[in-house]
Amino acid sequence: MRDQTTSTASTSRRQFLKASTTAALGSVFAANLSFPEKSFAANSDTLKVGLIGCGGRGTGAANQALNADKNVVLTAMADVFENQLQGSLKTLKGEVGARVKVDPDHCFIGLDAYQKVIDSGVDVVILATPPGFRPQHLQAAVAAGKHIFCEKPVATDSPGIRSALASVEEAKKKKLALVAGFCWRYDYPRRGLFQRIHEGAIGDLRAIYGTYYTGPVKPMPPANARKPGITEIEWQLRNWYNFGWLCGDSLVEQAVHSVDKIAWAMKDVPPLKAVAVGGRQVPAHGGNIYDHFEVNYEYADGVRGFLGCRQQSNCYSENKDYLMGAKGLANIGGRRQAVEIIGEKDWHYEGPQPDMYQVEHDELFASIRAGKPINDGVRMCTSTLMAIMGRMAAYTGQEITWEMAMNSKEQLVPEKLDWQMALNVPPLAMPGITKFV
Repeated sequence: MRDQTTSTASTSRRQFLKASTTAALGSVFAANLSFPEKSFAANSDTLKVGLIGCGGRGTGAANQALNADKNVVLTAMADVFENQLQGSLKTLKGEVGARVKVDPDHCFIGLDAYQKVIDSGVDVVILATPPGFRPQHLQAAVAAGKHIFCEKPVATDSPGIRSALASVEEAKKKKLALVAGFCWRYDYPRRGLFQRIHEGAIGDLRAIYGTYYTGPVKPMPPANARKPGITEIEWQLRNWYNFGWLCGDSLVEQAVHSVDKIAWAMKDVPPLKAVAVGGRQVPAHGGNIYDHFEVNYEYADGVRGFLGCRQQSNCYSENKDYLMGAKGLANIGGRRQAVEIIGEKDWHYEGPQPDMYQVEHDELFASIRAGKPINDGVRMCTSTLMAIMGRMAAYTGQEITWEMAMNSKEQLVPEKLDWQMALNVPPLAMPGITKFV
């Protein structure tokens, strides 16, 4: 059992998150409006899906959406690049055939293509562009009354988080389903494990250590690979993983999954503060992201959350989680590997293991049909901001509190984009020199 001091501290963190969220919402949505719920009878009404972002993850998510319900069709697609959209469309037609009903005039290309999908008459949108665009797309989808599958992370900067939190609350008012792409939350073995941890199977948590050691995801091509006529915006969009405003850095884009499991273990109560180290050890051809981080999160009740992540070739790889409690240990392996508890009563998962990516969509569409929409929004924003907080700590070399991260004025994403605009790449952050904003 936690003592009264611990309970009070944890409660104060929840109160702060609620207060911070409310403050962020005030400037975005002034009116408390009520909206009628649009119901969909079980499999008798066709649900139309629109895909925004036609890369690998978006294409996979569309496939899973079309397999989640017997009466779902894909009717619109959007991307900034024609070749990417057409490649996705071809793949989906080969995988799910007749459920792909995307006419040529519903294939939208360009920086404003997302709005055209939203306005095309769809019921559900899949948001799978580079995450820098996510807050804008989420806000537009909620404003139009669409149910949403929103890939992780939900933003790359704090203004984006505040916008996303406002959209989350608006989605609740409109009774819109909002499922986040933090896929491990939909994994049956991990659900079983965290349920037992929260029930006290290993006693009070003392520390969590998550690892995400892997190779480079999308290495930056050399400058001579840039074809004549490609603008700076196009070059950065085609190589989005290498630019902080688009991906948020490797910690925010990839290792956020490990951050999310730390948050899950802590019942989504935010940490008090974080310190971190990080940098770029392997030279790159361009871009401005780090290739390694180590973050130390401190909680009000004395629990520590540690995260180590790396994207470097020819190095040790590991993606695991270690949870240490007063009465035992819990270990999580990589995908499809065991979860286990070692303590007063040992346990390992022996139940069904459906594909977690499919479960995300199965539960999303079931909630729409039932008129009981899922909304993952607050925890989606909490986990994303935790990752951003860690990046801030590593970039600046400073201790960053939750309040600082939530209220930061640093805006990475330009307010308006144009294919011909100049967009200078900020230099690689230097701890002790780069300032917190």
